[in-house]
Amino acid sequence: MTTETILLVGHGSREKSGNDEILAFAQQWRERQPSWSIEVCFIEFSEITMGEGLRRAATGARRVVVVPLILNAAGHVKMDIPQAIDAARLKFPQVQFVYTPQLTACDELLSVVKRRLKTAMQSLDMPDPTTTGVVLLGRGSSDRHANGEMAKMARWVMEETDHELVDAAFTGITYPRLEKVVQRQSLLGMTQVVVLPYYLFNGTLVTRIQRQVEHLKAQYPTIRFTATDYFGFEREIFEVLEQRVLDVKRGVPQALMPCDGCKFREFAVEHGQGGHHHDDAVPHHHDHDHDHPHEHPHDHDHPHDHHPSHDHAHPHTGALS
Repeated sequence: MTTETILLVGHGSREKSGNDEILAFAQQWRERQPSWSIEVCFIEFSEITMGEGLRRAATGARRVVVVPLILNAAGHVKMDIPQAIDAARLKFPQVQFVYTPQLTACDELLSVVKRRLKTAMQSLDMPDPTTTGVVLLGRGSSDRHANGEMAKMARWVMEETDHELVDAAFTGITYPRLEKVVQRQSLLGMTQVVVLPYYLFNGTLVTRIQRQVEHLKAQYPTIRFTATDYFGFEREIFEVLEQRVLDVKRGVPQALMPCDGCKFREFAVEHGQGGHHHDDAVPHHHDHDHDHPHEHPHDHDHPHDHHPSHDHAHPHTGALS
């Protein structure tokens, strides 16, 4: 019996190349850590559902470490994955399931963003940070904590560079959008704009960003635009995930998860109102690419029975460990 299996959970995309990249990422991770047993699954847009991934990981293992390959914690991280783990725990009562935090805003990701920004600046005619606006462009969520992580990273970039104007923008669900931020930066006198997609892998939204940047070039002919690539296989991504797993191996308490296990989520699960429950045996397909709010009721605009000073932080233990 395998002592431990690591289950890497990717988001999944209708763009096949995006899912292929996650599979390639998992293979590279196996090569980096040849002594680790690593499985991979997807939240949606793949036949390798969370239910299937958890089954594979739990078969013959004493412990499964579920590692989300996701940047920010929104509905998928807070509801869909925990619900799938709950279901797997009922099917495999002899297996311990441990759920690690998502990647989140951290120094390692900041290093990736700064390196991409430096490369982009070197490609410009006038690499002057005082006249070059920066737009950190993420997916967008109905979850204020996830959007706040984007805003935090944008602020960190400004703190760590000479750029005086670093904004967060979103491709959908929330605001501001890329076009509005570029309009503002133009009015503030920026003559160059660097767009930094805050995405892990390829997908339909990444392709859309490329089209948007081309439209902006035509709309603002006096501004020089450049856009960087998504994060992909940067070593820092591997390092953060490896630290998550090593923390579990060493018995380090897992980080706090905002609203993890809150009464609203428990009520939603109890009444079948959770997020997308992707434990079915067939691929889960939306007819959209997340450009509008998911019907997750857990959008954090609900009342909690918490003390006002309580910041929705619950240990990531108990039901999820």
